Amino acid sequence: MAAPVIQVENLTKSFGDRLLFGDLTFGISEGEKIGLVARNGTGKTTLLRVLGGKDTPDSGTVTARSELRIGYLEQLPQFEPGATVLDACISASGAIAETVREYHAAMSAGDEERLAKAMHAMDAARAWDYEQRLTQMLAQLRIFDTGAIVDTLSGGQRKRVALAATLLENPDFLILDEPTNHLDIEASEWLEDYLGRSRLTLFMVTHDRYFLDRVCNRIFEIDATELFAYDGNYDYFLRRRKERHEAIAAEIDRVKNTLRKEQDWMNRQPQARAGKAKFRIDAYHSLVERSRGGVREKDVNLDVKSAYIGSKIFEARNITKRYGDKLLLDNFTYDFARGEKVGIVGGNGVGKSTFVKMLLGHVRQDSGEWNVGETVRFGYYSQEGLELDPGKKVIDAVTEIADDIVVNGGTHYTPMQFLKRFLFEPADQQKFIGSLSGGERCRLQLAVVMMRSPNFLILDEPTNDLDIMTLTVLEEYLREFKGCLIVISHDRYFLDSITDHLFVMEGNGSVKDFPGNYSEYRQWKKQRDRESEKQSAAAESPAPKREKAQRKERKSYAERKEFEQLEKDIEALNAEKAELEAMFNSGGDAGEIMKASQRYEQLKSELDDKELRWLELSEKE
Repeated sequence: MAAPVIQVENLTKSFGDRLLFGDLTFGISEGEKIGLVARNGTGKTTLLRVLGGKDTPDSGTVTARSELRIGYLEQLPQFEPGATVLDACISASGAIAETVREYHAAMSAGDEERLAKAMHAMDAARAWDYEQRLTQMLAQLRIFDTGAIVDTLSGGQRKRVALAATLLENPDFLILDEPTNHLDIEASEWLEDYLGRSRLTLFMVTHDRYFLDRVCNRIFEIDATELFAYDGNYDYFLRRRKERHEAIAAEIDRVKNTLRKEQDWMNRQPQARAGKAKFRIDAYHSLVERSRGGVREKDVNLDVKSAYIGSKIFEARNITKRYGDKLLLDNFTYDFARGEKVGIVGGNGVGKSTFVKMLLGHVRQDSGEWNVGETVRFGYYSQEGLELDPGKKVIDAVTEIADDIVVNGGTHYTPMQFLKRFLFEPADQQKFIGSLSGGERCRLQLAVVMMRSPNFLILDEPTNDLDIMTLTVLEEYLREFKGCLIVISHDRYFLDSITDHLFVMEGNGSVKDFPGNYSEYRQWKKQRDRESEKQSAAAESPAPKREKAQRKERKSYAERKEFEQLEKDIEALNAEKAELEAMFNSGGDAGEIMKASQRYEQLKSELDDKELRWLELSEKE
């Protein structure tokens, strides 16, 4: 049985007068990878903060294993103003990071005594490879400029820097709050693979269902202030959750049937009531309470039909767009047909949002033209969020847009009635827009988009702050949506669920129309990359001999001589490397050690090159 990492007993937390969760008791064992699922506003982030020691509960205890190293990735990472990528990564709260930071400071100061102490500390902490690990991890996350100021980076790049800093701490217990938000798909897939292979213990919140399914072996759900645990991945959780809700519904139906009989008994003439058995009266009141239970959570109501749309949607003719030297679109031409549902994918910065803004007329193309049909009524869900005054109340902002909302061919709603369809109760409608949570802002934006009955929806990253339950409702709506759809998303499950084909923005102005969903595209791309690698290897290697299929290729005379020399060189370089490491461990003159450290880096590079060539030649007879 795996050793316990954290034990939680009777944990309770409220926000104002609202109970988020009560009396939660659970344990997390070493190596478990747990995903936390719940609706927005039910305390997911709060629970993560309590487990990470960043918040305190109203009551209950969290007991962590002695000397447990906890890594915590916040949903919106914060950095010191003016910090570089390297500063942000090595300023993480870890002993190795502190050692590396002191080493860099000693190098900059030119203080030989301080440098000697820092180098001894680097030896003791085994921190010499820290920068190499940092560079490798940032390269895998596609951040190459370690001197870049973090404040100037995009949201996706900042999230990658925070991820690198957290993972480099080598935590025993990793807490992630929406780790894939603002990451492009390739970065999400890298993180998914990294966590899937890692042995660390994980507790995370994410709306990315493929991520949950492929990484987690246990799912926790907060529902009606209680916690329910499911041993299995997300797909297993969905089945068990449905069974639990069906069982609750069946129990409530049984209680209500019994209650109707008891109600008849209670309603008999008043003179008979005095003689009624007290236990039966008490049982009646208990039934009343139980009948009010069950699954009371409401879903967003997206039952808004699209307006009529004609046969002409839009025509793009030779659209070209540059920002400085960066080419986003190069003579893009396309005729969009009625009923198309297209996903736009590509790395951060390739121009996905700019593409839809040009279609909407918000950004001007450099050349070419868009011809949009007369019946097209756009509904635009922007990645930047609402363009509403944060100082206004929700109900006032919506009333200014329309005080009579007409949908589905004639059904009228007041703003208050329509907002209730998006889970804004009267008290919520009195909130100021600036005080809304991320999930509430997303629901309000959906309401503003849908109140116009659009027939062409353009959704730019709609999944970032929506909980899984609301996402599921949105997906069901979009699958049945009779209008047109363009969606930009890093959520692979979302794209697979609703799109017919993809525009793949490959950079340098290229847009590929792929006839399938995202999973099919990834499978095709991996196969294409494998074939490309084989062709490159074949082009670089000499023409194979006829008998190569039966046996290994033979070394030439020159290659045998080279192979023998390589073995001698590798042996000599390893000996020199051992001497330098002995010098580092023994201390000595700081100036000499600094020169030796420069040689040490050159030597490692030479060894890598020679060992790689040795491996290539060793494949031959």
